[in-house]
Amino acid sequence: MNKPTGRYVMAAWAAACVLTPLPGHAQQDGPNWPNKAIRCIIPTAPGGGSDQIVRLLGQRFTQAWGQQVVVDHRPGAGQTIGIDLVAKATPDGHTIAVVNPSHAINATLMAKLPYDPVRDLAVVTIMATQPYAMVFTPSFAPKSVKELIAAAKARPRELVFVSSGPGSASHLAAEMFVAMAGIEMTHIPYRGTGSVMPDLIAGRVPMMINPVLAMINQVNAGRLRLIAVTSSKRLATLPDTPTIAETVPGYEAISWYAMIAPAKTPPAIIAKLQGETVRALKAPEIVDVMAKAGADPLGTTSREAEAFVKLEIERWGKVIRQAKVQIN
Repeated sequence: MNKPTGRYVMAAWAAACVLTPLPGHAQQDGPNWPNKAIRCIIPTAPGGGSDQIVRLLGQRFTQAWGQQVVVDHRPGAGQTIGIDLVAKATPDGHTIAVVNPSHAINATLMAKLPYDPVRDLAVVTIMATQPYAMVFTPSFAPKSVKELIAAAKARPRELVFVSSGPGSASHLAAEMFVAMAGIEMTHIPYRGTGSVMPDLIAGRVPMMINPVLAMINQVNAGRLRLIAVTSSKRLATLPDTPTIAETVPGYEAISWYAMIAPAKTPPAIIAKLQGETVRALKAPEIVDVMAKAGADPLGTTSREAEAFVKLEIERWGKVIRQAKVQIN
């Protein structure tokens, strides 16, 4: 399997770690952790890629620690509602969250956050990375990236793309495509992947760029057409699916899933969370599910993960400024 996504993270970490010291953590060992259920906040609506990641890992965590992992969906305000709950939670390892690139995007997109994304949160690990999928509804006339660009140039701003929310990673990945392709399209934001899916499947809206893991089941069921992926190279598991870069040279967008915890969570607990996540990501059934969706299981160290997120804040900040993306 090609691993452009893994190389992407490690190259980013190598560039960032020499520039960014790690924040301090309270020096406790937390030997009795966990001693109650672990609350895993997902700051997006049900039905997205984070859901699938937590479902894959949750059972293994319960087997390892003898405590349930309780999923708590807290969508809203570009994920900041759920993330703020983690930032302000008791730092005892019993409240964590799974986030995606919106966590880094918000640092630039939001004029005022209720938390500091670097100072107030510890990044336990980058669990996986994957490209986005460009998907069309079966009734959408264009059948390729090239045909989409031609149609958009012929009818500026008439063609529509949807996203999981204003300023979301799916929104910015599409804005980056529109800018690099030299076209004009109209953006319609929804509230999460789960809310957009019924309209997308029904053909009421024509296309979306969203993580492969969140879209692959509908593609496999024939409800959506997979047009292209956003990695720099074709995926070994989807060899017949072209990349957007084959039509728009230089285009690349990578999604990721990270586990975060309150910043003062004891280092020993962070290490236990990270270690068990790495073991779970190596399980054959998890590797198989992720591979079929073009995802690259990683399980980075906390040091690598925190440096990577800082670099992602810089990278997406540049995209936001260039695209002049604003939210009300």
